[in-house]
Amino acid sequence: MVHSIVNLLQKVPLFQDFSELELENMAPLFAVRSYKKGTVLFFEGDLGEELFLVHTGVVKISRLENSKEVTLALFRSGDFFGDMAIIRKGLTRSATAETMEDATLYQLSRTDFFKFLEVSPSLCLKLLEVTMDRLRRANEVIHDITLLDVRSRIMKTILRLAVEYGTENEEGILINVKLTHQQIANIVGTVRESVTKVLQELQDDNVIVIRKKMILVQDQEALQQKICYL
Repeated sequence: MVHSIVNLLQKVPLFQDFSELELENMAPLFAVRSYKKGTVLFFEGDLGEELFLVHTGVVKISRLENSKEVTLALFRSGDFFGDMAIIRKGLTRSATAETMEDATLYQLSRTDFFKFLEVSPSLCLKLLEVTMDRLRRANEVIHDITLLDVRSRIMKTILRLAVEYGTENEEGILINVKLTHQQIANIVGTVRESVTKVLQELQDDNVIVIRKKMILVQDQEALQQKICYL
């Protein structure tokens, strides 16, 4: 198990400045947990005492806005989350985390996480960089809500998912996350019917193909050109 954690940590920007020996010493501090699809890891408002690192599976981060679920982020292998609430003792979770499929996670307690911060100033800088990047993405979403209509927001979301989760093949870019129309709607902040209509339009125009709930972007340029700013 130690070897598995070390291999994963070496791919996580937050821990890349640590030597292999240092990572091997850290490994026993991570508790490994397996979760079934649909398991809530924590709710918005819970006390934050652990950092989570995704080994396998997908974790959804969401909030309730006016009784509607809004998906803020999707995390996969090599991603970490839960860092904001553990920075200062007593802070609560700002969102809810739930597994979208069976998942294996490594969990690190707040106490152990701070041991790393004390011995590695570079870890503090890396954490700040990640925080700023996530803030930039949040600002981009706010920008899109302001300047794009729902149809264009759906298309922009597909493009963003292709960049973040896509793998290229001879047909285009495959988004390696299974998403229902409702889940896409929760990311965009709209209703399922709007997503269904736009996805059908894009399929009719041979811009995308949907296979087993995964979207294949066949023509990224055409998708970009369809986005209309207000």
